[in-house]
Amino acid sequence: MTLAAAAALTATVASAQNLDAGKPAEKLFTDGCATCHRSPRGLAKGRFSLMLSWFLKDHYATSPDTAKALAAYLQSVDELPPRATAKPGAKPSKASPRPSKPVTSR
Repeated sequence: MTLAAAAALTATVASAQNLDAGKPAEKLFTDGCATCHRSPRGLAKGRFSLMLSWFLKDHYATSPDTAKALAAYLQSVDELPPRATAKPGAKPSKASPRPSKPVTSR
């Protein structure tokens, strides 16, 4: 009788495995989020990592680890690319101020 109970308990534990464990965050997004969201850009909306992770864990992710990985991924695609440094001899960008015109007196 104890052997049957142990076998039933083992079967229950085995069926409760996290199928998302070990998947890269991009794959998690593709498998679970891309149905409704075409792109991951803009989904983090500047939220703190911890708050985003909690939200994902409560509503979408299968574990705290997958929620953290997905939150980090969403934030990484929302970050602005670093500014390109000016190369010597390169033309100034259009955003730089124009030099002032010389004042002529009459």
